Amino acid sequence: MLDLIFPVFLIGSGLVLASVMTSALAFRYGAPLLLVFLSIGLLAGEDGLGIRYDDANSAYLIGSLALAVILFDSGFDTKLRSFRQAAAPAVTLATLGVLLTAALVGVFAHFIFGLPRLEAFLLGAIVGSTDAAAVFFLLRVGGITLRDQVRSTLEVESGSNDPMAIFLTVVLLELILAGEAAAAKVWQDLAAGFAIQMGIGAVMGFAGGYALVAAAKRITLEGALYPIGVLSAAVCLFGFVGMVGGSGFLAVYVAGLVAGNSGITGYMGLRRFLEGLTWMAQIAMFLTLGLLATPSQFLDIALPAVALAVALTLFCRPMAVWLCLLPFGYQRNETAFIAWVGLRGAVSILLGIIPLAAGLPDGQLLFNIAYIIVLTSLLLQGWTIRPMARWLGLIVPVRIGPVERVGLELPGRADHELIVYRVVRESPVLLGERLPRWARPSLVVRDGRSMRYQYAGRLQEDDLVYMFVAPQYIHLLDRLFASPAKLTVDDADFFGKFVLDPRQPLIDLINAYGLRSIPDRHLDQSIADFMLQRLGGTAEVGDRVTCGEVDLIVRDVTGAGEIDRVGLSFAQEEGPSRLPLFLSGKEIRVWLRERLARGRKT
Repeated sequence: MLDLIFPVFLIGSGLVLASVMTSALAFRYGAPLLLVFLSIGLLAGEDGLGIRYDDANSAYLIGSLALAVILFDSGFDTKLRSFRQAAAPAVTLATLGVLLTAALVGVFAHFIFGLPRLEAFLLGAIVGSTDAAAVFFLLRVGGITLRDQVRSTLEVESGSNDPMAIFLTVVLLELILAGEAAAAKVWQDLAAGFAIQMGIGAVMGFAGGYALVAAAKRITLEGALYPIGVLSAAVCLFGFVGMVGGSGFLAVYVAGLVAGNSGITGYMGLRRFLEGLTWMAQIAMFLTLGLLATPSQFLDIALPAVALAVALTLFCRPMAVWLCLLPFGYQRNETAFIAWVGLRGAVSILLGIIPLAAGLPDGQLLFNIAYIIVLTSLLLQGWTIRPMARWLGLIVPVRIGPVERVGLELPGRADHELIVYRVVRESPVLLGERLPRWARPSLVVRDGRSMRYQYAGRLQEDDLVYMFVAPQYIHLLDRLFASPAKLTVDDADFFGKFVLDPRQPLIDLINAYGLRSIPDRHLDQSIADFMLQRLGGTAEVGDRVTCGEVDLIVRDVTGAGEIDRVGLSFAQEEGPSRLPLFLSGKEIRVWLRERLARGRKT
């Protein structure tokens, strides 16, 4: 046994190192990074280098722990303002959307593979959820800048839909194993069990998150121990909630959401710690799941499994998304993109392990089908997210160019952060733009020599500028230290060709453009107040408010979340829908009114 320790360490660390090194190629050629990790595991497995690993229980344990870490980080990095904006549609997708997707996939699986109905629906539940890890990594690491509502919907949905998929998988598996005699009782417990799991998970998640924040503020630890303590407490919460019958995955996501938006002590250090650990969790999970599979078993079912994956991608997921988003006013292109970014990933493979570990006769078949669906999804959707977003016109033009900045959090409850900027070519500060009075430069490092800012003279390229600044103003300094972004015609089309002062009275805009669709109760408001009210109290760059024949577009916001500049675009200038599908709720209502009007005339 002792002789195996060093080979195991060598092989394990070698696989992780190979995953890290190949990530550079993935970024260069736009390959889905998670597919790279999974492929390395497959190549090292039984049909590749010959590493035999077939312990489904340990694979599920490793995957669950890794997923708990990823979900905590996902919640921690989700801004509460974005969560509120997308909560209703995202939660609808995470519950009803998963159920509809599972049902539709089950119908296709029944006819394609000839599976019994319950096993077909079990397969639908296994692949019914969008993978949080895949979505977060492809959107954030991929650097795709989307409208905040679309991005938030995808991230909140992917972070909160795993409990529904897990619940459906477990219940359907119990139905199959119980047989027809006990099936009726299991169905009766379905609704109650779901409410209990989700309720306990949500309540314990909120309580655990606030407890984490309170403990971090009151307990004094050495700086490096804060992130370790916080993450350990989050994993404890995950295990405890699961033990008492709740959804541990939902609890740990909610706890991360609360902790990340409550000013927890050591935020910057915790953010960096979680970023690195999440990468490690992702690599470990996909390598393990790659080793668990036996690709030679895929050959007999490859074609029908790919056909099922295509049906899931092109029909089941889009149909479920369209039905769920109808009440929420999403445009056609937005609905189409949300439907496309329904990536399947590690969660589907993890759920595929459950019937295998439970001894279901068709468990290996279901696992292999789920695996092929995940590979197809990462190949088809993972490689095309950016082109699809650009084709649908959903990428928000970059407002500033590259900026090199490092932030250092001050100890305790300091209201400022120490920020280090590197002066880059063509940045406004290099061209003579003055720093605002609220910025407090204290040091400049030039050619390896440090000097006080007052004696540094005019800033030069590659200077390092150290300054203390309140966190809400950092994005304003970014504009001074960044290379200017090159604006294009597409940017003008996206943000509007005319710029308005949001502090001007709304009545002036109405009189200037003859707008008739604005209710009288808004006439005494400013343009900014009117837009904020229509947007639910929060505004993000790229948000649009339609006012009859024109669209008001948020061009910029201040550090306090107030609208700073507004663009105006005529509604008819908006690009056409790329697909003749996904009619919005508004378009359906207009169509119905026209049909009714024609019916009355005849």
